[in-house]
Amino acid sequence: MANVQVSEAINLTNQILGYVEQAERSLSSARNWGFFDVLGGGFITDLIKHSKLNRARSAMDDVNYLMQRLQQVLGSIQMPADYRMEIGNFATFADFFFDGVFADVYMVSKIMQSLDEVRRLKGKLYELKAKLEGLRIE
Repeated sequence: MANVQVSEAINLTNQILGYVEQAERSLSSARNWGFFDVLGGGFITDLIKHSKLNRARSAMDDVNYLMQRLQQVLGSIQMPADYRMEIGNFATFADFFFDGVFADVYMVSKIMQSLDEVRRLKGKLYELKAKLEGLRIE
């Protein structure tokens, strides 16, 4: 792999990490609002929580796009799998319209699953970045 490709891959990895960290912050905030919602938040809490989730989803869309570009640059080097957010439209619908403890707890569990996945992806990206930096030095 040429130094130019390695540098481009490192640059893309850094961009991806920025979006992953943005998604992680948004999901952490959504989780906190979700806990508040379980304790009796209400409609405004739902709006704020889902705004945070939409920010996380948008960041992960950017991650998926950049991961495809990174895969093209890397070719044969092992890449983390494509990540899609676990929170579906029904969960959003249920959270707003069947607002209650069960819907809120379900939503918090889905947010926490997504947060765990984002953190795992972040770890894999840091590993990949270290590998790439090792290639650039050689």
